Amino acid sequence: MSSVRIAVITESFLPRVNGVTNSVCRVLEQFAERGHEALVIAAKPGPERYAGHEVASVGGFALPGYRSFVLGLPMARLVGKLREFRPDIIYLASPVSLGAAGATAARKLDIPCVAVFQTDIAGFARRYGLRGTDKVIWSWLRRIHSQADLTLVPSTATLKTLADHDFPRLALWRRGVDADRFRPRYRDERLRHEVAPNRETVVGYVGRLAPEKRVDLLANLSGLPGVRLLIVGDGPAEAKLRSALPNATFTGFLDGLELSRAYASLDVFIHTGANETFCQTVQEAMASGVPVVAPAAGGPLDLVTPGHTGLLYDPDSVSELRSAVMRLSTNRDLRSLYGLNARAEVEARTWNAVSDQLMGHLNAAIGGHSALTAGSEPATITTSIEANAAAGRLGKGAVAASGKGAPAVSGEAATAAKAGTGFETAA
Repeated sequence: MSSVRIAVITESFLPRVNGVTNSVCRVLEQFAERGHEALVIAAKPGPERYAGHEVASVGGFALPGYRSFVLGLPMARLVGKLREFRPDIIYLASPVSLGAAGATAARKLDIPCVAVFQTDIAGFARRYGLRGTDKVIWSWLRRIHSQADLTLVPSTATLKTLADHDFPRLALWRRGVDADRFRPRYRDERLRHEVAPNRETVVGYVGRLAPEKRVDLLANLSGLPGVRLLIVGDGPAEAKLRSALPNATFTGFLDGLELSRAYASLDVFIHTGANETFCQTVQEAMASGVPVVAPAAGGPLDLVTPGHTGLLYDPDSVSELRSAVMRLSTNRDLRSLYGLNARAEVEARTWNAVSDQLMGHLNAAIGGHSALTAGSEPATITTSIEANAAAGRLGKGAVAASGKGAPAVSGEAATAAKAGTGFETAA
């Protein structure tokens, strides 16, 4: 496969750690392994290089009430920087502000552009009390993504949501998981004894402690018989949650081997966020051999098979949440079965595999853009099945057309996507 020059414009990057940052880092590593050259443009501060790729830092601003989430400001010399790098394609990671400038620059320079939808900004805003902003936010995001040759979406639920909001040219592209880093062998009995000295069932949450994750729902698990809570992560809701759960164990932010041990030491993993476009922590828990309890909304619908790898609950029902946790916490055999099934289901969802799909999508966008420039009509992608088929054909480096028009998301497409399902901002 010939080398591709890719300009990655991302709203979030190191040292900020979230789903967008983690996804971008994994993608950059895969680009390097495949011999592609990338230029990263992100909000400062940041490293000078990552995975061998240059990082150009620009100004940015933090969201009110959430200082760790910084949006990049449009760079005055963005067009000049892109001209200097001469990318074959521009990759917009969860575009909002800096990404909007990137989309405009791509059109100005006539460079193919792929946008990755990863953050439910409208849901994020509602959780922070910004009511009545949905229409404006969706209009702005649709304007950005309409300028891209292709928008990549991480789950079938999000695919339908974007189609309902008239986003054009959508294709499904999920996230990978590191099944070596997250695996059952990291179970740590010493950690389990610290959390549950009387051998109680350890139920855990991993992620940001923030309003959009609805972590306040964890307080409803307080007092469940035979259950101890382990909460991994930090964020603006931490102090309030600590007060509501005085008997829970809080670890703060974890990474590396400590995070691997925390996941594998759980008996049940619980997620509470209902606005997830994907939910990477669910995949990491599954790779760790842990059954999952998650809301029946967004990304978890693709990831959790009820009665096989975990349980889903009505996101608005506290009683269903408690019932699901109790069902697993009181049945060791069921937990073991679901955990084994969960591990088996995600083992093949490597970043290497999903990056093959990504390169297929990028090459499809390049080919489709070239076809338009030459005056010919590109093929139309109308469903997630067709989009993923195109990506599969192009994963080895062939170039073909990208699609246009909003997808017709059918039950068949959702079923096929489910069967192929190979710490975060939305995701």
